[in-house]
Amino acid sequence: MKELVERIKNDGRVLGEGVLKVDSFVTHQVDPVLMEQMGQRFAEVFKDQGITKVVTIEASGIAPALYAAKELGVPMIFARKAKSLTMDEELLTASVYSFTKQVTSTISISRKFLSENDKVLIIDDFLANGQAAKGLIELCQQAGAEVEGIGIVIEKSFQDGRELLEQMGLRVVSLARIASLSDGQVEFLEEDA
Repeated sequence: MKELVERIKNDGRVLGEGVLKVDSFVTHQVDPVLMEQMGQRFAEVFKDQGITKVVTIEASGIAPALYAAKELGVPMIFARKAKSLTMDEELLTASVYSFTKQVTSTISISRKFLSENDKVLIIDDFLANGQAAKGLIELCQQAGAEVEGIGIVIEKSFQDGRELLEQMGLRVVSLARIASLSDGQVEFLEEDA
């Protein structure tokens, strides 16, 4: 997606080997126009998959997932990283290791929102080693839901996340694919959509 690639070139900052800061438009401050364009692009790519739910993980995946869900006309569910006092129903849970935060979190979704009748599109902000997506896949599998594809805003193609997900037989579509973050420079591969 050319708009996203240009925004990364203009506003993204390389903080070190493997770390790209996009907090001015994706992960802290959110550009709603860009998010809507990304959601529309994901919806366009996956429109023929019979998607019934869009699933993401809090917090930075919520905006693009919400726009994709809106475009597809389906609900969006986000996995929580901390249990809320109001979440007293049966939960689907999985452990996820965060490369950026260097911590393991237990993520959860209420069982009442996912079932064996659902066809899921997973959306996430970054794909690095694939652990967040893998955790979301596990939640969907626990519910008996079928994962139809994974939409990624920014993929760090120099890490093994895509390979992990593709080995699981899943279609991965990334709007921006980064080949390298060496020497403070962002080098891109051709994006999927």
